Amino acid sequence: MSRRVVRQSKFRHVFGQAAKADQTYEDIRVSKVTWDSSFCAVNPKFLAIIVEAGGGGAFIVLTLAKTGRVDKNYPLVTGHTAPVLDIDWCPHNDNVIASASDDTTIMVWQIPDYTPMRNITEPIITLEGHSKRVGIITWHPTARNVLLSAGGDNVIIVWNVGTGEVLLSLDDMHPDVIHSVCWNSNGSLLATTCKDKTLRIIDPRKGQVVAERFAAHEGMRPMRAVFTRQGHIFTTGFTRMSQRELGLWDPNNFEEPVALQEMDTSNGVLLPFYDPDSSIVYLCGKGDSSIRYFEITDEPPFVHYLNTFSSKEPQRGMGFMPKRGLDVSKCEIARFYKLHERKCEPIIMTVPRKSDLFQDDLYPDTPGPEPALEADEWMSGQDAEPVLISLRDGYVPPKHRELRVTKRNILDVRPPSGPRRSQSANDTALSQHTLETVLEEIKALRERVQAQEERITALENMLCELVDGTD
Repeated sequence: MSRRVVRQSKFRHVFGQAAKADQTYEDIRVSKVTWDSSFCAVNPKFLAIIVEAGGGGAFIVLTLAKTGRVDKNYPLVTGHTAPVLDIDWCPHNDNVIASASDDTTIMVWQIPDYTPMRNITEPIITLEGHSKRVGIITWHPTARNVLLSAGGDNVIIVWNVGTGEVLLSLDDMHPDVIHSVCWNSNGSLLATTCKDKTLRIIDPRKGQVVAERFAAHEGMRPMRAVFTRQGHIFTTGFTRMSQRELGLWDPNNFEEPVALQEMDTSNGVLLPFYDPDSSIVYLCGKGDSSIRYFEITDEPPFVHYLNTFSSKEPQRGMGFMPKRGLDVSKCEIARFYKLHERKCEPIIMTVPRKSDLFQDDLYPDTPGPEPALEADEWMSGQDAEPVLISLRDGYVPPKHRELRVTKRNILDVRPPSGPRRSQSANDTALSQHTLETVLEEIKALRERVQAQEERITALENMLCELVDGTD
């Protein structure tokens, strides 16, 4: 009876490849702020990168097709009065992005499909509730317009972006700085890590810590945590001797880790990017020049090393494309956007296959752009798994959809009546605001054309005078 030596897995031969030079985004002044976020967010339509900006905070938004050298005067998204620390695209609207800043505010922006003529300075809504810098933001995976933020005041706030209201404020659970926050797949629980070295599982609507583990990693440096498909928690951290370490935990039994592996000695915090469809976790260390990836399974040792993608340049940050933005015809299972000091470079992860047909086993149905719940349904206690879509024919992003903000009258204590999403004067005002923006753009263009025409006329007059002078 022969003993199986090599573990069977369709992901054993995943390999990474950097995009060609003409497919990179050049001349981008990536932010130098010392903060352990990814500095980059990407979706099937846009690439957003936090950049250096004088007199405040800014980020740049490029369409994915706009590769090559970026003009130094390319319009930015500017509105914060201090550096931007984190950005996150809304999973249910590819034109909406949230930004968190050192100025204690969160701003939500509507990005047009066309390239704007000037900086975008007016957010759809500004969320104010933190007393110190806001370093973490993350959208709810299944409920519409629900956004979570965590600040230096050790408070987690859950917002309804559609109304500007605070839905929940968790202000007595973390005694120190919060290092990471992650929703589970249906958004019913949070996994948080904190400077007090405790990993917590929180039910935000009940305001309770469901489970916690002190010193999941014994080192003092920041720890990160993400939920896996099986409901386990995958963590990265440091040992007492400052070696980097990864762990897998069962929230129902936090006493012993499911798996714990030491890796290497380095100062860079490992940012985990988890793909629930393949159950592969990709580890990107800030300052590293490699991406290591592991498959998480139900078989010992549970976390299986697959491979390492290595390059020469260290990474300043990393963006991770949602599954619906990948090219299924090339068996692409992940795509990263690696930030260098002055450019952004796509890195494509593929599984080699001989057939050109759609690979069902690589692409199970994946979360699409439709929310499963409204914000008030989620607050009432309902949970729903993400609405899935098939990638068999590829994914086509929907056309521009506007985020409507309807601020409630805080003086009116009567319960809201009528349909859940009512059209209001504020909706009309937002459409008016969008109309005014377009009219302003047209006016500015006309002024520029008129100035060019005047300049041409002046040059023609000068040419006539010169010709007359030579005669």
